[in-house]
Amino acid sequence: MLRSAVTGVGGYLPTEEVTNDDLAKIVDTSDAWIIERTGIRRRYRAPEGVGTSDLAVEAARKALDAAGRTAAEVDLIIVATTTPDLTFPAVAAMVQRKLGAPVGIAFDVQAVCSGFVYALAVADGFVARGTAKCALVIGAETMTRLMDWTDRGTCVLFGDGAGAVVLEPMEGQGTLDDRGILGFSLRADGTKQDLLYVDGGPSTTGTVGKLRMHGNQVFRHAVVNISEAITSAAKTAGVEIADIDWFVPHQANQRILEGVARRVGIDENRVISTVSDHANTSAASIPLAWAQGVSDGRIKPGQLLLVEAMGGGLTWGAAVIRL
Repeated sequence: MLRSAVTGVGGYLPTEEVTNDDLAKIVDTSDAWIIERTGIRRRYRAPEGVGTSDLAVEAARKALDAAGRTAAEVDLIIVATTTPDLTFPAVAAMVQRKLGAPVGIAFDVQAVCSGFVYALAVADGFVARGTAKCALVIGAETMTRLMDWTDRGTCVLFGDGAGAVVLEPMEGQGTLDDRGILGFSLRADGTKQDLLYVDGGPSTTGTVGKLRMHGNQVFRHAVVNISEAITSAAKTAGVEIADIDWFVPHQANQRILEGVARRVGIDENRVISTVSDHANTSAASIPLAWAQGVSDGRIKPGQLLLVEAMGGGLTWGAAVIRL
């Protein structure tokens, strides 16, 4: 049977670092307040003139290099983002052009912070069927463009960045030893829209809008919903939580990461956490953390990864992957 195997990972952060002390100069907050409630110490912001597609291209190039592939071989590009350069065309089409990739399939997936997990599931449908031979799955965001810089409850949480993986078809035996994506669990509950949303859009206000969030309620739903998705994905894949080598979560808040790990019984030493340095980069956070884990030598070939996320919608999901 064919599996969708991750053959390369890459991450990219803009050069402008924004510390908690920097934010304390423009909004009523402090370094201690932010760290205590979120675990975040710094985040990165894309400079003026740099769009989401530019970040996505840099991450894609690194992932392709890691996979030993070139843009000329790419036949599928899926970008998970909630902050596109333009209402249309898709960021994926822009990435295709900027990379110099040939005519192929290119489109965006919008599931906010869960976007990368959703995009992986969509790409798996192409790659595991043999329709695509070299796919780029990218999470890329310029979340700072959606911030209300007078709202200390949200503006301190988010940053910009991009991460990407290369997916290629690989033959397996249908066992847990197969390299590739082993199982998914995806969820959405539109009745919780008002907990996390942006108050603008082309068909309503004609504006981009600003991010709005009821933090305490999102926190509560996050721990419960993500834990359920993790359990479901592991069951679908046929693995036990104890078998997971690394837990690579969406980097929303250190307290959420710890709460989910405790609830499902994951040792905190097996959690890849980059939230203190990257903040919440929405759909980019999982591949950015993944790339960091590979770069520092913790994540190695043959290991089992579990990735998860929850975002506006509400949407959430998890996936189990053998490297």
